[in-house]
Amino acid sequence: MEKKDFYSIEEIAGQLQLSVKSIRRYVAARALDSIKIGGTYRIPFAAAEKFISNIKSSNEINYDLFGNVILPKPSIKKEKGQIKKTRMAVPTNVCCKDDVLWADVSKYWEQPPKSDMTFVDLFCGAGGLSRGFEMAGLNGICGLDFFKEAGETYSRNFEHPFVYGDITKDEIKDTFYSTVKKQLNGRHLNIVAGGFPCQGFSMAGNRIADDPRNSLYKEMLKIVEQLQPDFVVCENVKGLRSMLGGAVEKKIISDYESIGYEMRVTTLCAADYYTPQKRERVIFIGNRIGLDNYHPKPILAPQDYVTTGQAIGDLINHPEDSSFNHVPSKHSEEMQKRMSECPEGKSLYAGYSDAWKKCPWNEASCTIKENHGGVNVHPKLPRVLTAREMARLQSFPDDFIFEGKKAKQLVQIGNAVPCFLGKAIGLSVRFSNEDL
Repeated sequence: MEKKDFYSIEEIAGQLQLSVKSIRRYVAARALDSIKIGGTYRIPFAAAEKFISNIKSSNEINYDLFGNVILPKPSIKKEKGQIKKTRMAVPTNVCCKDDVLWADVSKYWEQPPKSDMTFVDLFCGAGGLSRGFEMAGLNGICGLDFFKEAGETYSRNFEHPFVYGDITKDEIKDTFYSTVKKQLNGRHLNIVAGGFPCQGFSMAGNRIADDPRNSLYKEMLKIVEQLQPDFVVCENVKGLRSMLGGAVEKKIISDYESIGYEMRVTTLCAADYYTPQKRERVIFIGNRIGLDNYHPKPILAPQDYVTTGQAIGDLINHPEDSSFNHVPSKHSEEMQKRMSECPEGKSLYAGYSDAWKKCPWNEASCTIKENHGGVNVHPKLPRVLTAREMARLQSFPDDFIFEGKKAKQLVQIGNAVPCFLGKAIGLSVRFSNEDL
């Protein structure tokens, strides 16, 4: 490569036979030093030479959990009298084996005694986890989310305040901290809970280095470190456990251990706790006060699950009622025919595995979600589920009313933690801390 003071990103890309986008990722991750001249990034000669010598042996880009580029690490081995550099292999089978203590919450299910324990809910959405915690006798202090309509729903259905805004912004965190302090009014904060988005944790190696979603997990970690609650509860999709060969799960456990929280993690099925839906979620529970961490022991066996029909059967002839979030969608005759002919448990479209799926009538429902307009199909009627029917399958009580346009209501419900799953988790945390 011709020596000069600076190289362009395009020149580096051409030398390494990589895309310009790939080189920009290295620049964004600060793995390739650059300076900005007249609005354009330029690479100093020394930085370019160092980078090329490190990376030239491979066109593959590897990232850590948060999008930072991992440069190849040479190992040295002898081969036919020569010294050869090779990249060290990254182990893929690093999943943590579940080591779970189970709390029998069934005897406290119907009428949990009131607790003095307090909680805040990050990424709270409409408030499925918060309502579940309150059902478990816990005391809500504050919710936080940046989904406007979900915040309106949260504010309508809870007595404690909601903070609307971007958790990555210092001014929003400051508002949240001051609200929590005011609401506690001298009391102790026992639990920080949250279901941080996991889309930024890519299962592939070429995710965008500056993906803003990668920062949301770290923001929750910062808030926990700042507020120092006794317990932390993290909820996420089951697929997180296999992301990057299990390294994401291992990283979460390690990060919380580094700030004093011993964690246990397992996957729970909402149907085990009276939710008429086979929704699985990975649940991390940790504490910093030297107690055992318990997860809720399943209450129901699969043959005893609450079915879709039991949950929404009475709504088949219920009149349209927007104040009750029960507004059936209108479909063309062709679409109604397709919905009628679609088998239970199958999707209306071959290209979708989770969207436009027909719920089974005599079983607990498949996972309820709203994804790019694809909602669940009613098992008996030629239409998709109403917001109220979806809410029933998410174990929301009928007096929990969702705000916003119908499309926004469906997103709120599909993204929510089932209330009864939250109740079971709340009771298991109480089991650790109280004489239940």
